[in-house]
Amino acid sequence: MGEQVAPDHFRIVDFSVDDKTGTAAHFVRSPEHHAEALDRFFRKTGSDFKRFNYLGEWHSHPSFSVRPSHEDIMSMQSLVNGERDIDFSALLIVRLRYILRFEAAAYMFVRHAAPGEVALTS
Repeated sequence: MGEQVAPDHFRIVDFSVDDKTGTAAHFVRSPEHHAEALDRFFRKTGSDFKRFNYLGEWHSHPSFSVRPSHEDIMSMQSLVNGERDIDFSALLIVRLRYILRFEAAAYMFVRHAAPGEVALTS
């Protein structure tokens, strides 16, 4: 969940963690599990959807590259090309390496377009 701070520039404000589905090597998207976190976020931000909104999904690749798998791509493309009227969604993949080294990469999925990597800033 994030805040749009400028055109095409978003700040991550909050996120939810699903510790019930999936495994270390398989992500399972569970919108129902995150509904409460989204409701709480929207109440906290006054339902100002033009400024604060759902940005997309994140998961870790603890033993793999921070590049999206084929399954990741298919899942995200079905999200934006589906019937929910979602124009775009981001996918953030993270990985902890060598205890102190954190890797992350983000990808943008836009309706009827090829996915692309986006820049991350701290």
